[in-house]
Amino acid sequence: MRKLAFHEQKLLKKTNFLEFKHGKGHREGNVTQRYRLVERDDYKKYNGICLMVQKQVNIIKQMDPRDPFRIETTDMLLDKLYNMGVISTKKSLLKCEKLSVSSFCRRRLATVMMKLKMAEHHKEAVTYIEQGHVRVGPEVVTDPAFLVTRNMEDFITWVDSSKIKKRVMEYNDALDDYDAMA
Repeated sequence: MRKLAFHEQKLLKKTNFLEFKHGKGHREGNVTQRYRLVERDDYKKYNGICLMVQKQVNIIKQMDPRDPFRIETTDMLLDKLYNMGVISTKKSLLKCEKLSVSSFCRRRLATVMMKLKMAEHHKEAVTYIEQGHVRVGPEVVTDPAFLVTRNMEDFITWVDSSKIKKRVMEYNDALDDYDAMA
């Protein structure tokens, strides 16, 4: 690489590349950092889903309000998004229109673990998940990008052989002597 000219060096000193905002990418960076998205593709996938839902909503809005197909399609879309936990109510299409990548990120396993007070920080939750300490229902989940629906939220627990589970039970004085021997 050639030696930089004096004016080029001065420009580089004035520019902070760590916090450099360019076009639309700063939103992606903020969401990626806040929810600890390891894969950049996750953001793109969630963004693609949001765009598809918004297109679907626009198509539905163009139909006649009394059309039975519109009513059925609207109910199906609202039910699906509500059961996924992405929207808070099934009342109107306005919630679907304002759908964002953050609403999908809030349903990731690491974020739900923080909400359930199983971990204090995203980094800690991601570590627990990747190390195999967490199960959803009967299956151990090692992918922090796992999306948790409203129904699955109640079945998030520690793996039986996890040392974290033993520590929590010790702290709560719920550890059985038989479990301590095993």
